[in-house]
Amino acid sequence: MTNEKNLRIIKKYPNRRLYDTQTSTYITLADVKQLVLDKQVFQVVDAKTNENLTRCILLQISFEEESVGTPIFSHEMLLQLIQFYGHPMQEMIGSYLQKNLQAFVDIQNTFTEQLKDLYDSSISADMWSQFINMQAPLMQAMMTSYLEQSKNLFIQMQTQMRDRAKDMFNALAFQPQFNADHEN
Repeated sequence: MTNEKNLRIIKKYPNRRLYDTQTSTYITLADVKQLVLDKQVFQVVDAKTNENLTRCILLQISFEEESVGTPIFSHEMLLQLIQFYGHPMQEMIGSYLQKNLQAFVDIQNTFTEQLKDLYDSSISADMWSQFINMQAPLMQAMMTSYLEQSKNLFIQMQTQMRDRAKDMFNALAFQPQFNADHEN
């Protein structure tokens, strides 16, 4: 996925300082956030052990962003996410959320490109924000519809999994008795 020579390495030292090996300077979490916004490919590693700490740094940035302004994660959503840790469906929910977020980003990118083609100019972040604010009720209705469809598909998948599990467990319930008869 990532070309090694394009990978920007950020070293994290025990004193919590981050060192950008490309620019040979110490940087802040705000600088790392800017790398994300600029779509720079980077990896944060422990300066001593070379352990990959990128995910931890991204979580730290997310935590700081959630602490100011309008959060993305509601109280209820955070409770629900925490309840999935250690749950058998933990891996599935992570994949589900990632795919839904990617679908949302893809739709937003397509829409932005269509607007650029329509107006033959780039759309500033401010213009995009104004447009979204004016279209908030429509966008909310579309997202609600999308999420409802997604929920229905997920419920359908759970029903199919439940039925398959029931069939499998019913089949397994007879197998031990069958094996016990043949061992005598």
